[in-house]
Amino acid sequence: MEFSASYPARLNQHLVSRKKQFYAINSDLKEYLQRYRRVKTRGVRYQDLSRYVESVPLYDEDGNDTLWASLIYQPNEQREIDHDLVVTYADLRGHGDLSIIQHLYVDRVDLCLYGNTLPYRVRIVNALNENFDYYYVKRTDANRIYGLELEHLLSPSRIQYFVRDDTIIEDHIVGVPGDVFLSSSMPQNRFDLVRLAKQFVKFDTRCLLQLLGDMHAGNFVVDVTRDFEKHHYRFRPIDFDQQSHHRNIDVYRPQAYERNALFVDAVRNVLPPAAIAQYRKEERALMRHRVNVSDGRVHALLEVMKKDHIASSNHVHTLATSLAGYHGDEHFNDCMYMGELVYKSIMRLDYRPTGQEVRILVDDAADEDIIEEKDSDGVPSQSELMGHDPDTPSSDQEA
Repeated sequence: MEFSASYPARLNQHLVSRKKQFYAINSDLKEYLQRYRRVKTRGVRYQDLSRYVESVPLYDEDGNDTLWASLIYQPNEQREIDHDLVVTYADLRGHGDLSIIQHLYVDRVDLCLYGNTLPYRVRIVNALNENFDYYYVKRTDANRIYGLELEHLLSPSRIQYFVRDDTIIEDHIVGVPGDVFLSSSMPQNRFDLVRLAKQFVKFDTRCLLQLLGDMHAGNFVVDVTRDFEKHHYRFRPIDFDQQSHHRNIDVYRPQAYERNALFVDAVRNVLPPAAIAQYRKEERALMRHRVNVSDGRVHALLEVMKKDHIASSNHVHTLATSLAGYHGDEHFNDCMYMGELVYKSIMRLDYRPTGQEVRILVDDAADEDIIEEKDSDGVPSQSELMGHDPDTPSSDQEA
């Protein structure tokens, strides 16, 4: 389903309907994390925060239940937990410099009551100015870690996180939750709608290529930046549980979710098929550039991921068949692990989309003359791959 005129009949509210099991960190992944300083040996652990004695429902400023609960601990345990929480914050934000925590205190610890993974959210306050910040404490899961790393390496954004034993500490990703954005912040003028639609197309492209699933409006935020002309938007995922796990290819396509229907509408209403194809090609080239400048880190991650068991063999086989049909590449059918599917998908960034792929990437009724076939060698020029820096504003502010 690609932004076609008949898309409402194919939107699905329940693409992910079963709770996913946790997959342990194997020795190769742990070695990778240690190599890139993603492992810490101090601070809070997930089980430490489970010793609460009471919880209080947390309401937003309009009096609505947020489905989070603030936790209360015994006084003697509260002191120990608070100390570990600020030390953890120093490791996350200050590269372990404990001098930054002298004016910090823990305002509250919240527990998410509706998520499958039951994450904790910690609010840290600076006593000098009452400014506050958040971070999250979650249980380790190999899928989640691969998702965090791939997002860090292949997207325009960077993510701070680290692992301690069976705990993941994640940075708070700033932005307007997708469902809140749709209800209160959706732009009305065409200029901003074009910018928003462009970024949704790019987000949709990245998710499928790196196999990041379950990106409905409740699992990503929209980062809004005021520009000298209107606004700039960026879609950022906040939930990585379905990284390379599900067997259904539509799980990895944000456009397939009913909760994202208004974003899909914006794309269909303001972007012609030729622009959709252009933005997808741009994002592929930018992702290729990020692979090139990672100094081998992407390849190191994928070498570990290619041998890791993070989904059932049935899921791998079913998804491989779908990807082979989507890309027109039977080599996907040779894959035995989810990581191999990601590897083949990323390695295909060396090539321009085939005519078949571009035909899928745009409206079903697109004219044939907007589709560029591959060059005789199928490889884009170096200037096409390396012409833009993905970490500068100019990379996402083209026409």
